[in-house]
Amino acid sequence: MNALILIAEDEAEIAEVIRAYLEREGFRTVHAIDGRVALDLHRALKPDLVLLDVSMPRMDGWEVLAGVRQIGTTPVIMVTALDQDIDKLQALRIGADDYVTKPFNPVEVVARVKAVLRRVQSAGGEGVLRSGPVEIDQVAHIARVVGADGSTTVLNLTLTEFRILVHLARTPSRVFSRGELVDACLPGADALDRTVDSHVSKLRRKLEDAAVAGMPESVRGVGYRLVPAK
Repeated sequence: MNALILIAEDEAEIAEVIRAYLEREGFRTVHAIDGRVALDLHRALKPDLVLLDVSMPRMDGWEVLAGVRQIGTTPVIMVTALDQDIDKLQALRIGADDYVTKPFNPVEVVARVKAVLRRVQSAGGEGVLRSGPVEIDQVAHIARVVGADGSTTVLNLTLTEFRILVHLARTPSRVFSRGELVDACLPGADALDRTVDSHVSKLRRKLEDAAVAGMPESVRGVGYRLVPAK
């Protein structure tokens, strides 16, 4: 069955344009006129992706995004007139997958939807990755640290942190530039290099809390790799 897209947008004309372009590409759609309805529909219908406006009545997009992230990893693309770096950084910090500013070309929105869905599907079907004590179940979307005694510690990662860990773990000795991590794990057109630094720093801190030191490793002037080259 074709992917179901939840359009959370209080401006009816904008929602209708997005709906028409998505359905022309074969997607199914459902429309929420405010944030409260959006969160209710997300819980009830479990859409494959959410297109989420920030400025909505009853509950704004930041609150909806936080609510979605509390209960799952549904991909979310913010669609908003807020175009400052601070707004983009906040969206990524809370867990958005992409960020499109108004006014927008609806063809671009459809392209972003397809790109995010491809990225999620690609990351979701390749089984378990292992790098040292770190084990990543991509299907169950769980990352854990396995101790020498067989004990396990589940890492409480954001969606972006999980994606960065997966990307690095596929070739753990390779150094990835910030730009490569942006393209693979974050919204390509709008993400900033320092955003990657922030996510990697938080990922490293969570691994350190689970007694795994030095992962990911920073390579000065180049980027990051999961483990040092041998």
